[in-house]
Amino acid sequence: MTYEKCLNEMYNSLPMYQRQGKAAYKADLNRTLAIDEHYDHPHNSWKSIHVAGTNGKGSVSHMLASVLQEAGYKTGLYTSPHLKDFRERIKVNGQMISKSFVLDFMEEGMPYFKELGASFFEMTVALAFDHFRSEKIDVAIVEVGMGGRLDSTNIISPLASVITNIGLDHTAFLGTDVRSIAGEKAGIIKPDVPVILGTNNPVVEDVVDSACQKQNTRWVSAPNRISVSNIGIEKGQRKYQISGYEGIDTITCDLTGTYQLWNLQTALTVIDQLKPMLPIDRSAIKNGLAKVVKNTGMMGRWQKLNTNPNVYCDVAHNKEGLFHVMEQLQEVRKGKLFIVLGVVNDKALDQILPLFPTDAYYFFTQASIPRALSAETLKKKASEYGLIGEVVDSVRFAYDHALSVAAASDTIFIGGSTFTVAEIL
Repeated sequence: MTYEKCLNEMYNSLPMYQRQGKAAYKADLNRTLAIDEHYDHPHNSWKSIHVAGTNGKGSVSHMLASVLQEAGYKTGLYTSPHLKDFRERIKVNGQMISKSFVLDFMEEGMPYFKELGASFFEMTVALAFDHFRSEKIDVAIVEVGMGGRLDSTNIISPLASVITNIGLDHTAFLGTDVRSIAGEKAGIIKPDVPVILGTNNPVVEDVVDSACQKQNTRWVSAPNRISVSNIGIEKGQRKYQISGYEGIDTITCDLTGTYQLWNLQTALTVIDQLKPMLPIDRSAIKNGLAKVVKNTGMMGRWQKLNTNPNVYCDVAHNKEGLFHVMEQLQEVRKGKLFIVLGVVNDKALDQILPLFPTDAYYFFTQASIPRALSAETLKKKASEYGLIGEVVDSVRFAYDHALSVAAASDTIFIGGSTFTVAEIL
C-alpha cells in the first residue's frame, strides 16, 4: 500500500468528525480505552500537558511546545485538525511524523480499528501516542480535539491541565450554554493535577472550582497571576509588557494576532506552574515564544499570505474568535476590503455574521468537505446582515477571483472555517 492509498483508506473507512460531523462523533471512551490496552498504554512512557478550550488551545499548545523545545526537552505535539498535511497533527521537536511510520502503523492496525468500529480521531490519537513512545520523547503537549470529558485524548495523566476559555461552539455535542460546555471541558481535570484557567469568566471559574474540589486539586487563574499588555509590532514580532513573571519584563512573539495576548498569558502561567517538574530558564521562554512558527510550523493564525494587496487569513470560526479577528482586520485594512468566506454547516450564523463588516465585498464559497455549508445558502443568510457579494463554488477560485479584482493598495481576508483557510494554504 502507498502512503496516499493509506490516507484515503483512513479518511474513507473510519468515521471522521471534521469531514462528516455528528455521524462520526463517538460519545464515550470505551474504544479509546480498548485501543490503549491493545497498544500497551504508550502514554505511560512520557510526561504530558493537556490543553482544552473553545479558542486558543492550538496557539497555547504550540507556544508551550516551542518553549519546551528551546529548553532542551524532546517534545511531542499533538493537535487537530490539520491544514495541509495529515502529519501536521503529530510532531516531535517540530518535525512531522514520517510517512513510513503512518503507513506501517495503519497497515498493521487497520483491521483491528475496523473491527472495533473506531473513529478517525480515536485511531489518530493512538498513532500519535505510539509514535511519541517510539521517539522516546520527554514530554508531549496534547491538545483536546473537542470538549474534554469524552475526548479520546482524555486518558493521559498530565503534569498540568489547561483550559484556555469557554465559548458557544459545538453546541450539538457539548451543551447550549457556557456552564454545560465548561463542565465538558472540566472533564480533563484529574486528581492532584494542577489546573491553569485562561479566562476570568465567573461561570467558568465556578465550574472549574467545583471540579477541582472533587478531584482534590487546585486551579490557578492566568489573568489574575500574570499581566500581559501589547506594546506593538517590532520587526515582524509582536512585543508585550509582562508583569508577574519573575525576571521577565518583555516578550516578543512571532504569532502577531492581537488575540494572542490571552494565549501568551495562559502559556506563561503554565510554564510558571511547571517549574518544579519541568525546569525552564528565562532564555528558553523568550526564545521559544519568539520562534513559535519557526519551531513548530504553526499556520493559519492571523497569517499574512501576500503583500500588494495585503492578504490575511485566520482559522477563527466562532463568535469569540471572530470578534477579535474582525477587530484586527479593521485596524490593518487599507483600500477596498474583499473577504473570501466559507463556513461549515453547524455554525451559528446569527452569531458570527453580524461580526463581519458591511462595507466589504464578499466571495461566498465552500470547502471541499461534506460538512461545508453551501455557498448559496451562506450568501442568502449573509444578505440578511447586509453582507453583499457573489458565489464562487471553489475556495481556490474565490481567492483567485479576489486577487484579480483587488488593487495593490487593497486588502483581502480569507476565513470563516479551518477548511476554507486550509484550501488556500
